[in-house]
Amino acid sequence: MPTLDAFDSFLFSLSTSFCSPLAVFFQIQGCLICLTLAIGWAFAAYVRNREINQMKDSVRHGNSFAFLYHDVNELEHSRQVNLPRVSVVMPLKGFGEHNLHNWRSQITSLYGGPVEFLFVVESIDDPAYHAVSLLISDFKDEVDAKVIVAGLSTTCSQKIHNQLVGVEKMHNETKYVLFLDDDVRLHPGSIGALTAEMEKNPDIFIQTGYPLDLPSGSLGSYCIYEYHMPCSMGFATGGKTFFLWGGCMMMHADDFRLDRYGVVSGLRDGGYSDDMTLAAISGAHKRLITSPPVAVFPHPLASDLTFSRYWNYLRKQTFVLESYTTKVNWIMNRALFTSHCYLSWGFVAPYFMSMIHITAALRVYIKGYSLEETTLTSGGLLLVSCLATCTAIELLSMWNLTRIEVHLCNMLSPEAPRLSLASYKWGRVFIAMLVDNFLYTISAFRSHFSQSINWSGIRYHLKNGKISKIDRSKDMGPVFTDLGGKHLYGKKGAPPKVSFVGSLARTIAQWRQPKKYEI
Repeated sequence: MPTLDAFDSFLFSLSTSFCSPLAVFFQIQGCLICLTLAIGWAFAAYVRNREINQMKDSVRHGNSFAFLYHDVNELEHSRQVNLPRVSVVMPLKGFGEHNLHNWRSQITSLYGGPVEFLFVVESIDDPAYHAVSLLISDFKDEVDAKVIVAGLSTTCSQKIHNQLVGVEKMHNETKYVLFLDDDVRLHPGSIGALTAEMEKNPDIFIQTGYPLDLPSGSLGSYCIYEYHMPCSMGFATGGKTFFLWGGCMMMHADDFRLDRYGVVSGLRDGGYSDDMTLAAISGAHKRLITSPPVAVFPHPLASDLTFSRYWNYLRKQTFVLESYTTKVNWIMNRALFTSHCYLSWGFVAPYFMSMIHITAALRVYIKGYSLEETTLTSGGLLLVSCLATCTAIELLSMWNLTRIEVHLCNMLSPEAPRLSLASYKWGRVFIAMLVDNFLYTISAFRSHFSQSINWSGIRYHLKNGKISKIDRSKDMGPVFTDLGGKHLYGKKGAPPKVSFVGSLARTIAQWRQPKKYEI
């Protein structure tokens, strides 16, 4: 038998130490995290699939407009004319490859009631201003839409400032205001479905939804997909939830007109994150947040989404835990910070231990060491097998939820090109799970100690959980936003008119394409 060299001796002793009670605890904990995620995604899949079955039943009973209403009688003129007025407020920043399709899906909604679309930009120099102005001019006789120049924010984030200016400019008869991010791709019946829920239950404070990420193929895009997936189960309750996504929020317009619960002052006076601020207000006043099962929106990620842009996005996501409105909100954010950091590295650690066990076993097999000489225990390989099984169950549950959400999105947008799972690389998803959870803790601690963040070329500084200082410089920020690959600065970021019209023509052509892909 060959004798052990120094490396192998260290490797085998490390493998043995990873079979100690404490190490076994962490490895079992990793298995439990995988199974917990799998169960959560299974429940979310059940809720989304229940909606699919209800739509299919409605179609079987002769309702070919089930993607709008389960009850075809809701389409009667007498009901449509009584629908409440909705103002859709969309804060814009930059122009990218998916914006045209997203904006078009928003303004071509099939909502039967009066609706206005308010696109709010920082200045006319924003590339989004020129692009959306041309799009609106193309639909000027069909929709009520306009561009609003909000100016620079001084006391809150630019996004919140744009939202509040949009609210100030909304129609005085508006009953509900819907905030949308410019990367949200609406379904034809989305506004109607959200409004119907608000009408059904006046106690609802905020209605929200969640994006279905469509990775572009890069590791960064898969990391973002993996980052969003655990949160998706909190938005797939089919009703009450404690989660809130700023990309889609429908609220009562009077809550802003009257500053109920301090929604305006809470956002305006030092607000950094719209959804975290409103969620804190909701919790403090025990107000209801709901998420209907149809509120899941396709979210294509930029085709050139680099890993550095993913890292910038992760930094912004962890930074929101540094903002807060009350002492209770601060305590909750600290609890989220601690638990998320612990669970993220608690998820990654078992895979590192498993790699050591596997490497040690391979060295024994390749070099022909005797088990007595290596002191290698079979317990390590047993733990590896358990973790592999739990990981397979987790990935299968994630795949199933994604499959069902893709199917639901296809049913909710029957006129659009069909989405497909064919492009998803599940090996890359697994790698992204490890990379994202490893980097999360690093990003969270960096956010905690820096207390400042660069968001789309604007650096925000926090003090006592609120924005205390805003620095602006084109030289201090990125040229593109993180997810959409949008140009941020100057007219060079917006395509010239010919390119824009060509792009719009391609978008319309794609919209009218026959459905080529199946799930």
